[in-house]
Amino acid sequence: MAWIYLLIAAVFEVVFALATNATEGFTQLWPSLLTAGAAAGGIFFLSLALKTLDVGVGYTVWTGIGSVGTVVLGALIFDEQITVWKALAFVLIIGGVLGLKLADRPSTTATTTAA
Repeated sequence: MAWIYLLIAAVFEVVFALATNATEGFTQLWPSLLTAGAAAGGIFFLSLALKTLDVGVGYTVWTGIGSVGTVVLGALIFDEQITVWKALAFVLIIGGVLGLKLADRPSTTATTTAA
């Protein structure tokens, strides 16, 4: 369940970043309220995920997914350019996130104790 909470937190992180862009320095009411709500939601769901996950893994995955999601949606919504270097960086971030997810899995090796 922690990973589901973490994915929900990452969605809030993306909404937070994109909404912040629309606040125009927090001079626009609705985008500012959306930004504050998304920040609160992201932190809340991250805190639920961190009940089980290591903080280093949880926070890194949260920011990694948030970063990639923000850049991809920023390109789609705000017509920002995705260069070859940005695409390479995304691949590295996604690889790191997947690596942390795999590293967090419990060991499948059973240990036995002598009686």
